[in-house]
Amino acid sequence: MTINHPNFGAIADDRVIIFDTTLRDGEQSPGFSMNLDEKLRMAEALADLGVDVIEAGFPIASQGDFESVRRIAESIHGPVITGLARSGREDILRAAEAVKPAERKRIHTFISTSPLHMKYKLRMEPEAVLEAVGRSVALAREFTDDVEWSAEDGSRTEPDFLCRCVEAAISAGASTINIPDTVGYAVPADIARIFSMLRERVPGADGVIFSTHNHNDLGLAVANTLAAVNAGARQIECTINGIGERAGNAALEEVVMAIRTRRDAVPFNNGIETTKILRTSKLLAAITGFDVQPNKAIVGRNAFAHESGIHQDGVLKNAATYEIMTPESVGWQKTSLVLGKHSGRAAFRDKLRALGYGEVGDNALNDAFRRFKDLADRKKLVYDEDITALFDETVVRDQSRIKFISLEVWSGSKAKPRAVLELEVDGVRHEQEAFGDGPVDATFNAIRAISPHEAELRLFTVGAVTEGTDAQARCGVRLEESGKLVDGQGADTDTIVAAARAYIHALNKLMVKRARTEPAALSA
Repeated sequence: MTINHPNFGAIADDRVIIFDTTLRDGEQSPGFSMNLDEKLRMAEALADLGVDVIEAGFPIASQGDFESVRRIAESIHGPVITGLARSGREDILRAAEAVKPAERKRIHTFISTSPLHMKYKLRMEPEAVLEAVGRSVALAREFTDDVEWSAEDGSRTEPDFLCRCVEAAISAGASTINIPDTVGYAVPADIARIFSMLRERVPGADGVIFSTHNHNDLGLAVANTLAAVNAGARQIECTINGIGERAGNAALEEVVMAIRTRRDAVPFNNGIETTKILRTSKLLAAITGFDVQPNKAIVGRNAFAHESGIHQDGVLKNAATYEIMTPESVGWQKTSLVLGKHSGRAAFRDKLRALGYGEVGDNALNDAFRRFKDLADRKKLVYDEDITALFDETVVRDQSRIKFISLEVWSGSKAKPRAVLELEVDGVRHEQEAFGDGPVDATFNAIRAISPHEAELRLFTVGAVTEGTDAQARCGVRLEESGKLVDGQGADTDTIVAAARAYIHALNKLMVKRARTEPAALSA
């Protein structure tokens, strides 16, 4: 069976559309936020990865969100670009304007349908909600043939009412119907039952794409997603590294590799270039300042590590004894020694291409090469991981309002820790001396003196990019201000400098988050 879709044409029944919402739902994760340039870079990576749909943001949420969606719509080619909208007229008009420049565009509109949400969140009667479904989809269809409708809290919606809402959305012209497990409440049997019911009972269901969007509150997002696909869903909504509200969304890398690895159980196809998964994961971690946990499936650093002697012996004899996929299939490479202090710019550019960065602009290349030469002078051995950390650190921070210039620190068991820090803030250089309980505390005090703020330090972590006493340190910082959380990362062979870079990264992200406000509530 095939379905004719406005943006995809005839879709074979074994083809699954990958809808990535890293830039919308993913960015709503506590501590995560991205500025415009970071979103554009992430959108380019998603397009290169092969996702079919990029949900670029929630245009009415703020002017910054609107501009992000519009810029992505203007500059990203290949994937369908969609903006999220509630059922109100202003939301839909704003989303339509934001995605207007896209060569392939979609409006994604939603409304809550569960009894709990209708009563306490919307304060609307079911019939009013039903009427809003048809009205919102019809309005969105005035701007694009590709309209997706979502039943917020769909997994807790009464079956009969959910069928009526889906029928109304299809009748009004929706081409994709999404049933989210908004609060991560469902188990796979629930999800399978819902999609099977809708496909059997709703008139016109055989002419639309059903979509699944699962949250991970019970750790079942990927399992629920696969259950939905086996029950007839042909669009998967997911995020890189599984980021998203609360416990996150279904992780793109896990869903895609489950489909690839278990074709016997999930016999479907998609357009993801799996060898680019790790690079995309690491890019998101660098942008958001939030590393994945070591034991994270597919992209965690322990995903293909074997410590048990029995496991090591088996892997050496035949990797398939303990590995169900190859590390190379998702982009892992063996740690390799690369360039040295005598290497030139051309060799450095070639290495960046080999690491998956593609063509790098001259300004970014010059800045990264300058830091590489400095690193090579201080570090005996330079590995691929060092280059990745260095380049992400340089390029991701390129558009930041606060930039690190230099740091000198004096500390010891008999000395009062002192830091002299130089930063550039909005193009103006500032120098500050500060004292503290230790070198990191003194450095952070100097940052606060140059750029005063009320944010509280909630987390500070230190790790190593590679092995050895000369390894680059990777530091993490979490700041909280007025309930808003942001995470920053920094890398350097000097741990204190890495800590300063991480704090500055978090502070820059906080500035972005300050400008983002919640949209006004919809009236009934």
